[in-house]
Amino acid sequence: MNKYQYKVQGVDYEVEIEEVEGNIAKVNVNGIPFEIEMQRPINAAKHPTIVKPKVAAPVQPAPSAAPAPKPQAATVPASGNALKAPLPGTITSVNVKVGDTVNVGDVVIILEAMKMQNNIEAETAGTITAINVTPGDSVMEGSVLLTIG
Repeated sequence: MNKYQYKVQGVDYEVEIEEVEGNIAKVNVNGIPFEIEMQRPINAAKHPTIVKPKVAAPVQPAPSAAPAPKPQAATVPASGNALKAPLPGTITSVNVKVGDTVNVGDVVIILEAMKMQNNIEAETAGTITAINVTPGDSVMEGSVLLTIG
């Protein structure tokens, strides 16, 4: 069971996800049970995809396999304060670019979760040093969205 705290238009909600089967989820919102139908089913393997910077690893070709594809270029982790996803969802908008200066409270990313748009605000003032997501990416709670240096 996962518990989440949400604030929507100044109202606090406590959401507890009890069970997910396919595209049907049983949740409690402030103690009231609901059965919701999701647009896209959750991966049945229950191994969520977490958006992380990609680091190239050495590739060992198998003796009987076809040639291995070239590894992607490694991204160097940016220094600074990581802004993490407070809940799982889909990125709908990235409102900044690398090099932009932000202040505390500036809306930098919009994250859609359970058909609600969530403004993700800068927690520190500084300059954007890295952006790890693009619109359409699915992220899990705790995934690093961007870095403010």
